[in-house]
Amino acid sequence: MNRDAATSYTLGELAERLDARVVGDANVRVSGLSTLTDAGSTDLAFLANRAYLKYLAETHAGAVLVHPAHGGSCPCPRLELDNPYLGYAKLSRLFDPLVNQPSRGVHSTASVSPTATLGERVEVGAYCVIEDGAEIADDCVVGAGSFIGADTRIGTGSRLHANVTLYHGVLVGERAILHSGCVIGGDGFGFAHDGKQWEKIAQLGGVILGDDVEVGSCSSIDRGALGDTLIGNGVKIDSQVQIAHNVQIGDHSALAGCVGIAGSTKVGRHCLLGGGVGLSGHLTLTDGVQVTGMSLVTNSILEPGIYSSGTGSMSNSQWRRNAVRFKQLDEIAKRLTRLERDIRDT
Repeated sequence: MNRDAATSYTLGELAERLDARVVGDANVRVSGLSTLTDAGSTDLAFLANRAYLKYLAETHAGAVLVHPAHGGSCPCPRLELDNPYLGYAKLSRLFDPLVNQPSRGVHSTASVSPTATLGERVEVGAYCVIEDGAEIADDCVVGAGSFIGADTRIGTGSRLHANVTLYHGVLVGERAILHSGCVIGGDGFGFAHDGKQWEKIAQLGGVILGDDVEVGSCSSIDRGALGDTLIGNGVKIDSQVQIAHNVQIGDHSALAGCVGIAGSTKVGRHCLLGGGVGLSGHLTLTDGVQVTGMSLVTNSILEPGIYSSGTGSMSNSQWRRNAVRFKQLDEIAKRLTRLERDIRDT
């Protein structure tokens, strides 16, 4: 929600941005976004889920973003379009207080190498460290306490929130958003055992993030052992996600919180991984795969579709009984095979 009158728009202006139809006064001006129940007379509300249709007729919003099928119940001017949620997503950036703020330059406490290159209108926050050979393109923001390693490059219009760490040799595309605490380019988990102890394998590759990538807070993307870890254009990564060395993720895939992907696995384009999904190493997921939450994938998936594993929650007493039966499945299967053979024989 944003109540700043300087960021107000008429419904006509918003309709042009969304290619939506205005029903009512196109000169009505709104200065914030809100829910149907919380909106005031200067807010634009939206209805994207039928479960909230019951609140539409009683909303106090100045205007509503709504599907044409539900417009008749709206008590105020409205913007009609077929996908109200997508419309809301596009308009939300207009009211984001972080957008279009003028650059405040380089803070006096920041440590910037003389061999680093900063473009136009770059903002570097307090206590940042930018090492030798780093390149930060125009209109980037580097939040307070962030670290940019040697020879790392950041594309135009990207934003690093406070305390982001980019190791050496990381390539970040344009318009990336990296949230606080994420670490890009740390060592992959590579060790060889000599029978007594572990010998570390130097991780000689890097990490490449495409354009329009977003990485959530406290997520980690490891650098490659030899080649690079590759994150495609438009990939969205939630908080507390672990992506191991040499993983490849195709364009416009999305990973929900606490996903873990082991090394050298390849995820296709437009894939969706639900919260807590685990992918074993050296697998391939083709384009268009959706894996539901808390699933464990141990084999490649070569056909698009929706995949699940694990069991849903149940009472503890029922789970304990089922756990006992699970241990008996092999013996039951053998008995069934013998029974079927005996039936055929007779």
